[in-house]
Amino acid sequence: MLIDFFYTLRSAKLPVSVKEYLTLVEALKEGVVGPESDGNYSLDDFYYLARTALVKDEKHYDKFDRAFAAYFKGVELLADFTKDVPLEWLRKNLELELSPEEKAKIEKMGWDELMETLKKRFEEQKERHEGGSKMIGTGGTSPFGAYGYNPQGIRIGQDKSRNKSAVKVWDQRAYKDYDDTQELGTRNIKVALRRLRKFARQGAEEELDLDDTIKSTAANAGYLDIKMVPERHNNVKVLLLMDVGGTMDEHIHRVEEMFSAAKAEFKHLEFYYFHNCVYDFMWKNNRRRFSEKFPTWDIIRKYNKDYKLVFVGDATMSPYEILQPGGSVEYNNEEAGAEWLQRLTNAFPKFVWINPEPQGVWQYRQSIAVIQQLVNQRMFPLTIKGLEEAMRLLSK
Repeated sequence: MLIDFFYTLRSAKLPVSVKEYLTLVEALKEGVVGPESDGNYSLDDFYYLARTALVKDEKHYDKFDRAFAAYFKGVELLADFTKDVPLEWLRKNLELELSPEEKAKIEKMGWDELMETLKKRFEEQKERHEGGSKMIGTGGTSPFGAYGYNPQGIRIGQDKSRNKSAVKVWDQRAYKDYDDTQELGTRNIKVALRRLRKFARQGAEEELDLDDTIKSTAANAGYLDIKMVPERHNNVKVLLLMDVGGTMDEHIHRVEEMFSAAKAEFKHLEFYYFHNCVYDFMWKNNRRRFSEKFPTWDIIRKYNKDYKLVFVGDATMSPYEILQPGGSVEYNNEEAGAEWLQRLTNAFPKFVWINPEPQGVWQYRQSIAVIQQLVNQRMFPLTIKGLEEAMRLLSK
């Protein structure tokens, strides 16, 4: 059984060795986890033991979770709500599909009205609703609930975005770090990023070329023939800010390719994550994004103006998330995201925004137009041509 489990993890591209597998087997033999009172072994206990023994880097936790769930059928994941919302209200019994004409007839509320109405619904509602247009429920046209449609609402309990129109998301979502070891299917991304690399001489004008000196000395019958070369260092400094989670899940593979290429090409690379729009803090580890925060002000003060600032994100969100205090889908930000974007672009004059969304849909996303305006139209698609144009702009 465990051998098949081991091969499942290897198939999921997890760097699991035979030594780590044997460590897991030994831990089971030694009774590190034991049977429950009913004589059965706990799957949760085995999960944590297996993860501890087999996974040596947190960035692989997401791959492990998916492989574990695929092997042990029937693993159920429950949302961790911060409020006491009955889960039976949120089951996916009906997923509403409307025609464009029907969608156009549904009016959206403003921000203040939306928040005030949600508060009233919690006070009024006593039972589950399905298919309605007012209460919190499923499969309807209410602004509150799951698997329905409203041009602007609060998504509650739905597993993923369907219409990309929610201004708040009521659940605890787990994002995964981008894998910086992703093997590139093409060298073109590296070549495009390499356009930014500038080499400048520092320190001594020349340094010893040891390999050429040895070769020339041997060819010169043992007489020392010293060879010198110009001393050159890669001076390019890049601050990479990446959107993660939500609609960015559709672009994980290409962003990981870009992230891998950037780490290979730039010696001085710093990176942070944000969700949808930058606010007063960012993070480096998605599993600890609420416990290990890096204040945006500290990031601005830490890095000099000679850093090239690169945003990576699809800029697909509610415009409220950019323009409205408290507009973040995850928490009540005191200042609008637009304020923080302006501070970052002022602090780092050489900046670009890389968008993985196809350029053909940009004109249909109001939030993309807002971001484009805030970054002075310095938005480029995540294509080879787009990267080359972005690197050319940064190198000026």
